[in-house]
Amino acid sequence: MPADREELSAEELAAIVSEVRERVRARYPEGGFAIELADLLPLVHARDAMQGKVAAIGTVNPRRGGPVNGLVQLAKRLIARALDWHVREQIEFNRAALVAIENALEALNQQNRALLDLSTRLAKLENEAAGLRYEAAELKDIRAHWAEWRAGWEHKLAGIETAFLHNVAEVQAAFQHRTALMESTLRETVKMQHQDFALKYDQAISQIEKRTWADLERIRLDYDRMIHTELRLIRQRGMPAAAGVETAAVAAPAPAPAWIGFDAGRFAERFRGSEEYVRRKQRFYLPFFEGRRAVLDVGCGRGEFLELMREAGVRARGIDLDAGCVEACRARGLDAEAADLFAHLASLEDGALDGIFSAQVVEHLPPERLPELARLAAAKLAPGGLLAIETPNPECLAIFTTHFYLDPTHRRPIPAGLLSFYLEEAGMGLIQVHRLSPAVESMPALKSLPEDFREAFFGGLDYAILATRL
Repeated sequence: MPADREELSAEELAAIVSEVRERVRARYPEGGFAIELADLLPLVHARDAMQGKVAAIGTVNPRRGGPVNGLVQLAKRLIARALDWHVREQIEFNRAALVAIENALEALNQQNRALLDLSTRLAKLENEAAGLRYEAAELKDIRAHWAEWRAGWEHKLAGIETAFLHNVAEVQAAFQHRTALMESTLRETVKMQHQDFALKYDQAISQIEKRTWADLERIRLDYDRMIHTELRLIRQRGMPAAAGVETAAVAAPAPAPAWIGFDAGRFAERFRGSEEYVRRKQRFYLPFFEGRRAVLDVGCGRGEFLELMREAGVRARGIDLDAGCVEACRARGLDAEAADLFAHLASLEDGALDGIFSAQVVEHLPPERLPELARLAAAKLAPGGLLAIETPNPECLAIFTTHFYLDPTHRRPIPAGLLSFYLEEAGMGLIQVHRLSPAVESMPALKSLPEDFREAFFGGLDYAILATRL
């Protein structure tokens, strides 16, 4: 019986220890930070053994039944009771030691629990440290890559900056080129617009001037016609007898000038100039005779003016006293005949001509016949017809020492004012005087004279007077 109780107590204690261990393991699972905990199983086994021994104190080993055994058991019990006072202290000591072991186990369990809690915290800290180490490794890797990337980025940035500056320079150059091109285009446009404006302005001014001059010429023509009509009426009313005497005197023709036994063509070639020279000078009259239908060249000479009229498409014919000059003109296909100018003009119908030209002729005529020439020319010109007379200019002193008296058939020079008066009296208007052939061209020594003095006394060797039939 006691042996069975002892075995049951040991089994119970083992079951209790196993249950406690399972509870501890369930409450404090393994894992966490790797801390080695103290193994309490030997201590638990020793405690269990002590508890078994403590429980067995004062008991008697069981024996098999029987009288002997009963006696032995009885003796053992008596001895145990007798020795109870002697083992009581030992029992209390054993129980106190057992309590100390229990307390030690509890303290060790608490220590283990504290270590497990510390292990858990350390595991958390280790996990956090591992994360930090991972992050630190990543940061280290990032830092290494950052250094490499920074070097590459700086290199790329330098390349990008260089390319950017190059592009900026190209853009600036293109902009400057475009600006220069636009400025050039603008300048060309403004220049063209200005030229177009200036051209149109000049054309408008020219048209205005032409209209103005045309109006002034028309007004002047009307004014000259009115003055001529009034003067003629006054003369006709005031001096009828004198007019009759003058008409009779004019009707008596004066003898025509005659050449003094020399070749007129050779004379003109030597002292007047070559045909090309004379033709070049007479181009001055082309604009005035263009578009006319019937022009008479009085004193046509070698036919320079007739050739100019033929080139301009103007129908013109000439008369001259020298038969040799007339034959030379006909030989070149020009319309010319030998005739006295007064007789020829008198034979024409009034208004039959719209242009009369006479160069270097009137200075050969008797001075008293110049009014008759003016009246005949005015009568034979249609209204608006043009009379052009060229003669040496007596205002130029140089002609008296060189040109005028070289021709023995010259009578006397005719001032422009006197010839203008004769033309006005004959009913001509819009009179213009042009100085021709500057003396300084044939006499360079005149350049040493003051310009105003030279122009006043040594101007044109010839003058041309242009008048329009009113």
